[in-house]
Amino acid sequence: MNILGWTVMVALGMNAAISVRISNELGAAHPRTAKFALVVAVSSSFIIGLILAAILLIFRKSYPTLFSSDVKVQKLVEELTPLLALCIVIDNVQPVLSGVAIGAGWQAVVAYVNIGCYYIFGIPLGLILGYKVGLGVKGIWYGMLSGTVVQTLILFWIIYRTNWNKEASIAEDRIKRWGGETDAKENNPKGLPET
Repeated sequence: MNILGWTVMVALGMNAAISVRISNELGAAHPRTAKFALVVAVSSSFIIGLILAAILLIFRKSYPTLFSSDVKVQKLVEELTPLLALCIVIDNVQPVLSGVAIGAGWQAVVAYVNIGCYYIFGIPLGLILGYKVGLGVKGIWYGMLSGTVVQTLILFWIIYRTNWNKEASIAEDRIKRWGGETDAKENNPKGLPET
């Protein structure tokens, strides 16, 4: 859990950065730049997750000694490392997708997806697999990981289907409604599509 917590710090930084970037680009009426930023952030996070997972898999026989001298604990950690590696990859992508959705102004959608995936799906599945099926810690982890995977897929599907031009227009309307000024007219006085 310590290693997972450390690796998630990268994803949380990306979450904050992409959220601000998406909201700024949509507010400035740059939908193509917003879409490009999201592709770069998701790809970068995915690659970082793969690298971290590969490092863990390579050193799975030696790194458990950093945390415990008990041979049984070391063996269990070695056995759970592939699951940890998969978690790291998924947990590096999911926060970035959440950041994109938050930056686009879909905070309520993200909240409902989180609640549904974790509390309605992931936790009950983990408890069933862990205690009823008898998988123990692996079952609990499978359930929570399943919730994260479902959340990632839902957010990916929502973002994939997004019309970024429409989102930029919605952001411009919000800015006007709240009394701000937009640069869209100054940047594009003839109303031409962004290149």
